[in-house]
Amino acid sequence: MDQKTYDKGLEIRKAVLGEAYVSNALKNVDSFNGPFQDLLNEYCWGSVWGREELPRKTRSMLNIAMISILNRPHELRAHLKGALTNGVTRDEIREILMQVAIYAGMPAAVDSFRIAREVFAEIDKA
Repeated sequence: MDQKTYDKGLEIRKAVLGEAYVSNALKNVDSFNGPFQDLLNEYCWGSVWGREELPRKTRSMLNIAMISILNRPHELRAHLKGALTNGVTRDEIREILMQVAIYAGMPAAVDSFRIAREVFAEIDKA
């Protein structure tokens, strides 16, 4: 493992998803899932999210579309919050989900719109 890339990834992951979210993920690390968490921090967040060629806002927009299409509601919730942190507006999120509806299907968009509205309501309430 490249410690510098790992540390960079952990820093980016916390900045995008929030300290509490990442701490919660890491508090349950054991010998079984530890290598996976290392992979997430080093490669996903350090090697890819750490690249300068795309801004974090663009990466967040791409993730919303891809995760919506893959029907991963837990990850979608986290990345919607991260997208807002990275400067993606609610209007832009709506437009991303409209694009998902056309290119990936209405069921994917219906669920994603519902989840986005729930996330927005949670944020507004807080």
